[in-house]
Amino acid sequence: MNFDSWTAVDHFIADALLGPDKVLDEVLAESEAAGLPPIAVAPPQGKMLMLLAQIAGARRILEVGTLGGYSTVWLARALPPNGELVSLEYAPRHAEVARRNLARAGFADRVEVKVGAAIDILPTLTGPFDFIFLDADKAGYPAYFEWAVKLARPGTVIVADNVVREGRVLDPSGEPNAVGVRRFYDLVAAEPRVTATAIQTVGLKGWDGFCLARVER
Repeated sequence: MNFDSWTAVDHFIADALLGPDKVLDEVLAESEAAGLPPIAVAPPQGKMLMLLAQIAGARRILEVGTLGGYSTVWLARALPPNGELVSLEYAPRHAEVARRNLARAGFADRVEVKVGAAIDILPTLTGPFDFIFLDADKAGYPAYFEWAVKLARPGTVIVADNVVREGRVLDPSGEPNAVGVRRFYDLVAAEPRVTATAIQTVGLKGWDGFCLARVER
């Protein structure tokens, strides 16, 4: 098996279980036209995020790392009509694209995109959130996880993306993103209020993985 096979299987899954989605296609097209990096979650993972948030019964969702709003739209689809999603984005230009995409998807009334460094914004937020998705700079994951726990409640689900880094998590060798992910694992393992696992993935995004955690108390 190789990257081409992984990609083909991702397309098969999307065709079989997700089907056509004009809104999300437009979100990706808008992001590409604006020159945003093509690093949004793959469609099957976006659907997984939506399902996990629905299973958790999420009414308040926090996302760290908006980019063009692709994962944000998936998460917003999990919300009830009176739900709320707060998404944090460092780059003002990315936030502008995301806001346009969210308006196009019909979620401008329930999603707020806050612009700035997540580490500065997180202390200003009021919890609890029911579902938290971390998908920003990996060097910041340790601090983001600590704040996620502070802003959680018993039962809150935390998902962190890109925690395998093509295997570099085994030997970070000073690479900042891999070092951040290793420190993130250490904090998750040491946090008595959280139970967690991590899953390796292959597909459109190559070899990576995500961490799934639940706040117990």
